Amino acid sequence: MTMFIAILVLAAGTFLIRLSGPLLRERISLSPYAESLLKTGATVVLLALVATSAFVVDGAWAGWALPAGVLVGGVLAWRRAPLALVVVAAAATTALLRLAGIA
Repeated sequence: MTMFIAILVLAAGTFLIRLSGPLLRERISLSPYAESLLKTGATVVLLALVATSAFVVDGAWAGWALPAGVLVGGVLAWRRAPLALVVVAAAATTALLRLAGIA
């Protein structure tokens, strides 16, 4: 029962945080510099997440296959390939390298 309450509280919190953006958009005005800084910050956080997920698994080096798959996916995304193609190509690259013994 405690777990169910925790899930409901987290779901409600997530919903309220997501709802606050559209509700506060008209009330808060940011300078162009602040908006630029927020966009840059979001990009940096996303890149840090990608880097830590691509190079480290369970606190150890992930091997060469996973970063290669992420690189293939990143290049395809940068070239504006469809999302399905990006995901399949990244997964296939990683799988084929692991199958070839390059872990």
